[in-house]
Amino acid sequence: MQKISQTFGSEKMTKILITGITGQVGSQLADYVLDNTDLDVVGLMRWQEPIDNLYHLTDRINSSNRIILRYGDLNDFASIYRILSDEKPTYISHLAAQSFPKTSFEIPIETLQTNIIGTANLLESIRILGKEDDFTPVVHVCSSSEVYGRQAPGEAISETTSFHGASPYSISKIGTDFLGQFYGEAYGMRTFVTRMGTHSGPRRSDVFFESTVAKQIALIEAGYQEPILRVGNLESVRTFQDARDAVRAYFLLLNASAEGNIKPGETFNIAGEEVFHLNEVIELLLSMSSVKGIEVVTDSSRLRPIDADYQMFDNSKIRNAIDWTPRIKAKEMFLDLLNHWRSQIASGRVPLNR
Repeated sequence: MQKISQTFGSEKMTKILITGITGQVGSQLADYVLDNTDLDVVGLMRWQEPIDNLYHLTDRINSSNRIILRYGDLNDFASIYRILSDEKPTYISHLAAQSFPKTSFEIPIETLQTNIIGTANLLESIRILGKEDDFTPVVHVCSSSEVYGRQAPGEAISETTSFHGASPYSISKIGTDFLGQFYGEAYGMRTFVTRMGTHSGPRRSDVFFESTVAKQIALIEAGYQEPILRVGNLESVRTFQDARDAVRAYFLLLNASAEGNIKPGETFNIAGEEVFHLNEVIELLLSMSSVKGIEVVTDSSRLRPIDADYQMFDNSKIRNAIDWTPRIKAKEMFLDLLNHWRSQIASGRVPLNR
């Protein structure tokens, strides 16, 4: 594939900073940038984070071949300011967060601190550096479709749909969302905000519904779990998309913002176009398994106090901004996810049964 060359005004773009690079989406954005552009990648991570999603890049990281890692923490202003001052990236994709809705009920303060104050630390560092050193990067602030919370079934959710905090995580992302908009509107920073719907595929954390289902099936196939599939709420109806499609949208939006085609603080939904009731996801994954007759059991410990049961989105705004549509079919995405867990188990990395 021909490399994409970027310019920022008269200056050639050279570097992108990805916060949360060790996560599924962050690592896949790094893959996309390395495979499709000439940009160098700077990954922000905490020093003790696992790098399972980056093992395929360790040779490149060790030799500083277009990718390096910097250690910092969103909750430590000094580390964020120092990294930005040192690296001066022309693109920033802010993906780092406490991103598990159910876990946020157990650690609400950490979730709010990391996602709201951590984002403020990043944006305020950029603002201060911009005043001192003419630092004006394009900044992607990753919010979430969870900001819409529990919506009544009916019309597709658009960017103007009212927010509803259905978990400490969704409340934290409402704060993140507003910060991204505020810094663009108040200070003219080149920010934009994305609200991605349910996304999956290889590297998806096992705390999320479809990934824990795929993981349990792989554990059952390998003999590590009895043939009982434990699940939570199955009443949700939602779209699914592959995260590899989503990161392509992220980068196209970064490029559009750099070209001045997106106004500061603009918001965008990014969602798949294939709709599933969660029971259908289970049926599809079970149909891919070599083990038949697996029992599905509701586990009360997997239920949230409030759930976002209806997530259907309107993609018209993003389609008007960039030339993007999902390419990877959901069936392929789910099979890739199941094979990811099969591969992990076959290599001796047996995951926790959770």
